[in-house]
Amino acid sequence: MKEAIGRHSSMKYRNLGKSGLRVSCLGLGTWVTFGSQISDEMAESLMTVAYENGINLFDTAEVYASGRAEITLGNIFRKKGWRRSSFVVTTKIYWGGQAETERGLSRKHIIEGLRGSLSRLQLDYVDIVFANRTDVNSPMEEVVRAMTFVINQGLAMYWGTSRWSAMEIMEAYSVARQFNLIPPVCEQAEYHYFQRDKVEVQLPELYHKIGVGAMTWSPLACGLITGKYNEGIPECSRATMKGYHWLKERVSSEEGRRQLAKIKELHLLADRMGCTAAQLAIAWCLRSEGVSSVLLGVSNTDQLVENLGALRVLSQMSPQLVNEIDSLLGNKPHSKKESRA
Repeated sequence: MKEAIGRHSSMKYRNLGKSGLRVSCLGLGTWVTFGSQISDEMAESLMTVAYENGINLFDTAEVYASGRAEITLGNIFRKKGWRRSSFVVTTKIYWGGQAETERGLSRKHIIEGLRGSLSRLQLDYVDIVFANRTDVNSPMEEVVRAMTFVINQGLAMYWGTSRWSAMEIMEAYSVARQFNLIPPVCEQAEYHYFQRDKVEVQLPELYHKIGVGAMTWSPLACGLITGKYNEGIPECSRATMKGYHWLKERVSSEEGRRQLAKIKELHLLADRMGCTAAQLAIAWCLRSEGVSSVLLGVSNTDQLVENLGALRVLSQMSPQLVNEIDSLLGNKPHSKKESRA
């Protein structure tokens, strides 16, 4: 994947899959913060620091904070007055509202949902619209045709998938080729030390076959990798929030305890390298083949500045260091070629 360093920052830029779109290798996500957990002032500070440090990718979704994340993002874009051509906005369609027709991937909801997102974002178009999850009630041809329509109408530049299986992505590509429609360019997938198979085995194969890239999220495994849960579950952590009972159970499980033990060893490795555990984890994600961009989820500017330091650590990710991390984790997935070998 061609990579270039920015003219005015140390940010690295990569092509989104095999498309011509250049995105910063670190992007700013708005998942659990914008419109809910942090003030609008802090959201503006985060976006300003991100943009000034070369981040050109801002990710949101119609469902984040019930649409308030998009509103916050749009207000900041309008206030800052940045050239629209200088940044990339992505949103996801699936969960739009309470009515039966306000969710899913029907042609109706894809088009109406995206128009709703554009209204909240105060934008004429988004750069990428993602189909978030697959919808058993919508035929694949309908989804691909609807995505082709919104691109042809100028409401989006590209479309991608989020949390789709490799088989589903391949089906979407085949449908696009069969009917001369537009195929997806990117998959959004969870990726961190403990979630590896899809991004390291399945997506590289898709990248080489059909040009689909990877935009990954949760590089710190919802904060697990930072060590915040090493001594139990803090009062104000995400694991105590409404709707995050699954995270609390994950941390408290037998597997969670094994992961926490490995995280303590990874902290020692980060200390030896002179970086933080978060920086090491993000750099580790960035070194993976086919990863166009890693989305950061932060709630204050100190966290963002720390995470940006992963770019410095990326240059230290030698094969020896990667092998050391693999040995420590003990969960390296094997591709079909390696299995046959």
